[in-house]
Amino acid sequence: MSPHEPVYLDYNATTPVLPEVVDAMLPYLREHFGNPSSGHVFGQRAHQGVERAREQVARLLGATPGEIIFTSGATEASNYAIRGVAEATPERTHVVTSVIEHPATLAPCAWLEQRGYRVTRLGVDESGRVRPEEAAAALAEDTVLLTLMHANNETGVIQPVAEVARHAKARGILVHTDAAQSLGKVRVNVDSLGVDLLTVAGHKLYAPKGVGALYVRRGTRIAPFARGAGHEHGRRPGTENVASLVGLGVACELASRDLEAFEARMNGMREQFWGMLREGIPGLALNGHPTERLPNTLSVRFPGVSGTALLSAAPEVAASTGSACHDGLESASAVILAMGVPVEDALGTVRLTLGRTTTREDLERAAQALIKAWSSLRT
Repeated sequence: MSPHEPVYLDYNATTPVLPEVVDAMLPYLREHFGNPSSGHVFGQRAHQGVERAREQVARLLGATPGEIIFTSGATEASNYAIRGVAEATPERTHVVTSVIEHPATLAPCAWLEQRGYRVTRLGVDESGRVRPEEAAAALAEDTVLLTLMHANNETGVIQPVAEVARHAKARGILVHTDAAQSLGKVRVNVDSLGVDLLTVAGHKLYAPKGVGALYVRRGTRIAPFARGAGHEHGRRPGTENVASLVGLGVACELASRDLEAFEARMNGMREQFWGMLREGIPGLALNGHPTERLPNTLSVRFPGVSGTALLSAAPEVAASTGSACHDGLESASAVILAMGVPVEDALGTVRLTLGRTTTREDLERAAQALIKAWSSLRT
């Protein structure tokens, strides 16, 4: 990025589209314009691009191509998982989730609750992780689904999905995980996790916005997302967004190829950055588990200031806070508060997330800007 631009440290919000992804998409925006459902050569070329992408997504997840349903993104995928399973199994009316989920999970769970479902929302410990024994105790005879995110988007804390899933599977309960933040950053395998449904977001792993996928284990009962033609095995009708799906496939292929090197590099750079900030800011605190976290994510609390004010005072850094501001009133993040952090401390949270294009020089520049801004606000 240009040295005159702010240092971009908001990769958990969205990622740039990789050049290799753009290059793969362009032919499907130009010459391969056919409808994938058409039988002639133009349609066949588009269809081949879609099915190749399905194979690439499945390979990254350790799934089969027939278990991948393409969507418009993670929000649609999670909504489909939760509402589709509930609709397909009306005799069960209980859902277990957590208080730290993304709104794409919290909102459809609340929607079900308004329609008579019971929803149990699990708390987290001081490190931001759900307690597996509490999840197991929450399961009931009428539980239709347990939905627990794989990694939290704010803190980067990785949840004990596999352990929780074992409890659910022993009782014949389906398990969904939102892997929008973790896919491409750490190893994600549907069999190792023991999940039946898994959410994928394209724009979190260097593919375009507006495209994603839902993994649905073969044999899982799920009602169609909408009614229409027979696209996506009859489950999600609508003409496919071919170019973006091709981009998603290539992004998944690149993620699979580079995963170990990417994870190691991110871990190293994140720890270096953490060291720079701690050296210049006494009392700086980490949000979340020290090791069970995404390699690129650093959620920290700056003492004595608000995260919003800090980022306003450091325009050289493009990052996010752990708070929301409405009508001039700042409120602390529910995720940070759920970990037992006092409100006044939680308001100092800033989420700093690294990515493929982050350099050591970027981090040095960002650290200097944040330390300077904190010092000026404190004085």
